Amino acid sequence: MSILPLPLAAALDTIGTPTLWTVTIGAVLALLVVDFVATRRPHEVSMREALAWSAFYVALPLAFGAYVWTRHGSGTGLEYYTGYLVEKTLSVDNLFVFMLLLAAFAVPRELQQRVLLYGIVGALVLRGIFIALGAAALSAFDWVFLVFGLILLATGVKLLRDAKRGTDHEIDVSRLRSIRLVRRFVRVTEEYDGPRLSVVRNGRRALTPLALVVVAVFATDVVFAVDSVPAVYGITGDPYLVFATNAFALLGLRALYFVLEGALSKLAHLGFGLAAILGFIGVKLVLHWAHLAWPAVPEIPTLVSLGVIVAILAVTTTTSVLAARQGAQPQSEESRLP
Repeated sequence: MSILPLPLAAALDTIGTPTLWTVTIGAVLALLVVDFVATRRPHEVSMREALAWSAFYVALPLAFGAYVWTRHGSGTGLEYYTGYLVEKTLSVDNLFVFMLLLAAFAVPRELQQRVLLYGIVGALVLRGIFIALGAAALSAFDWVFLVFGLILLATGVKLLRDAKRGTDHEIDVSRLRSIRLVRRFVRVTEEYDGPRLSVVRNGRRALTPLALVVVAVFATDVVFAVDSVPAVYGITGDPYLVFATNAFALLGLRALYFVLEGALSKLAHLGFGLAAILGFIGVKLVLHWAHLAWPAVPEIPTLVSLGVIVAILAVTTTTSVLAARQGAQPQSEESRLP
């Protein structure tokens, strides 16, 4: 018998089997090992390499979604694909912050994918913890749906304010609390030493700047976990689907970063799109909580959620591309002048 409330029990009974959990976690660990082997020798990632890995990490979750759809029905398959789309969209925001951190710490090109891999591992661990805590909370208290919804609404409002104000696309490393805390207690060298996180200098152990980058990335992982886990719980109540969508969205970030590196800064309206998506899912969670308390309150179907999210992404991408073209046009005209 499931320990979750009836609205969640059906999904858990059909998806979260011990065998499927074991196979999925084993596959995730195996893919992480493959990624560590691929980044063992520091090198600058070519576009061809990044595209190949990105294609693999897009095809894999799509194929798995086909299995979920065929094995567990169209409703569960739709929840999986919608959750994956939400997590993949939020992961692009992760990449933008990673890009700012790598630039702020002047990480050498050949070491960037190793930093990204550390960030992915940290994000997977943190989200696994948050998913487990979320499942336990939802199984005990219906009002957690309301809390998750309010978190997403507050985050959406913050993203909207940042987007309207125009965020500063530079990070002052000296002002990061996590970095100041580390420097207070541990010595840090001035230069990178390959992929090493620590070295011995004058008989004393010291961290390298690479370790500081990893600390900063881990700190941002915590913030993103607080947003992304409630967001996907707004799509599906099955912890297995929540974990699978998070894992598949995160595993391909290392390669996707180098594919989108040049385009990330041109997504001028990404913040507006993310604010709208998080706000919409926040409303969906609040309505679900209200429906549990008062069945007459309507809920938002998953298919409608998918349509709204796709429409927001389409509008955001289109307006960002148009804004980038308009911004580049004066520069191109000026370049023709003698």
